[in-house]
Amino acid sequence: MAVAVRNCQRRVRLSTPRLRATAQAALDALGRGDRELHVSVVDDGEIRRLNARYLRRRHATDVLAFDLDVPGSSPLLGEVIVSADTATRQARRRRVSVGLELDLLVVHGVLHLAGWDDHEPGEARLMHQRARSILTGARRRPPARLWAGLLQD
Repeated sequence: MAVAVRNCQRRVRLSTPRLRATAQAALDALGRGDRELHVSVVDDGEIRRLNARYLRRRHATDVLAFDLDVPGSSPLLGEVIVSADTATRQARRRRVSVGLELDLLVVHGVLHLAGWDDHEPGEARLMHQRARSILTGARRRPPARLWAGLLQD
């Protein structure tokens, strides 16, 4: 299987088949459908530990993407780690389902693995537009409020 999803937390109910399908749709849309991807859903404590250990940032975040692509024949592209706790707060703020927010975060992580960057405002806008395109193709049109604070329409 190209996408493996692990739920490593217990507070937030989620659909691993849905996240797997979303991640696969993102890989396919980016021309990387033949690559393997690991997705882990964790709590804020775990993502805070990972963020501190690997990025030297001592706070929780919504998503981390670790590029594990190595030269040669390895099919593994990388790992996307999503905080279910942070996704829940963001979903509540945007008035969308936690499932939809998790979809957005998985797509965002896959985009990072594919080389997209959101450090500069112009790049962030392009990246968020691409995420919108992928989610729209994978599901019914997501509500505009999902993009609140991400895109200026």
